[in-house]
Amino acid sequence: MSVPEFMLAIDPDAPGGPEVLVPVERPVPVPGEDDVLIRVAAAGVNRPEVMQRRGLYPPPPGAPSILGMELSGTIVALGAHVPEEMLGQQVCALVSGGAYAQYAVAPFGQCLAVPQALTMIEAAAIPETLFTVWTNLFERAYAVEGDWLLVHGGTSGIGTMAISLGRLFGLTIIATAGSDEKCDAARRLGAAEAVNYKTEDFVERVKDITGGRGVDIVLDMIGGDYVARNLACLAEDGRHVSIAVQRGAEATVPLWEIMRRRLTMTGSTLRPRSTAFKSLVADELTRTVWPFVSEGKLKPVIDSVFPFADAAGAHRRMEGGEHIGKIVIEIAAA
Repeated sequence: MSVPEFMLAIDPDAPGGPEVLVPVERPVPVPGEDDVLIRVAAAGVNRPEVMQRRGLYPPPPGAPSILGMELSGTIVALGAHVPEEMLGQQVCALVSGGAYAQYAVAPFGQCLAVPQALTMIEAAAIPETLFTVWTNLFERAYAVEGDWLLVHGGTSGIGTMAISLGRLFGLTIIATAGSDEKCDAARRLGAAEAVNYKTEDFVERVKDITGGRGVDIVLDMIGGDYVARNLACLAEDGRHVSIAVQRGAEATVPLWEIMRRRLTMTGSTLRPRSTAFKSLVADELTRTVWPFVSEGKLKPVIDSVFPFADAAGAHRRMEGGEHIGKIVIEIAAA
């Protein structure tokens, strides 16, 4: 497959508002020995990319400055250690950067085959949220069938994936959201109940819904003053998992309550983790989750699709906070 020398990419020279997201010419990247070069069809939009654009979240060492952490597309060149039969295959991939471009390099181990049940737009919207929810909910919080889960931001990309994935594995989900309309959307997606955090106290509502027991797991992307309130929602032996800190990275927690009720607090960030770790996760997802994807039983919720030339519009949509599900930038037809 012929590969050009140059491509268009979103690679701002300086931090700024959405208006800095303008396609510019950059060299097409060269895959390393264990990498593939992908002609990008679409890229998912994630909050860390908004933070990076603002100058608040620098990419990890060695990552491209080009924005974008997940993509779908067609493999057009191979590293020396990648099987030749992968050439021409359609994949989606988790990357540390570079997805907002016509071509991107991805570690082969972090690629997942796109089944017929998915469009390339849908495939681009899966990796970041699926890797994040799986590793935190099932590997760190040890979720098992029958557990109750409280997920904040139930209509966000992470929230909608947590609801969809949790239901497939027998969890009962309570979601929070910022409007009655979003609460209705969360219920339609499969949440057993949804709480409007702007008009109701979610701690009291969780206790009411669970008959005073509380939930087994809280998946929290809020942080700050939510943490102590989240702990109050947990049942005995409950697990609290932090994956983002939208309201602050510091929190005061009731240690005696943690001890008395044997609560566990954990969390993680995905982007800085090693390629070896992410490849292991991809292998696990291929075995445990991808059969549901192939059968059409797990799909991302797509809020909106923006053309490559209007990446700024995609970021404005995310910052506006009205989206339900994933925002995707279409780079090229598959």
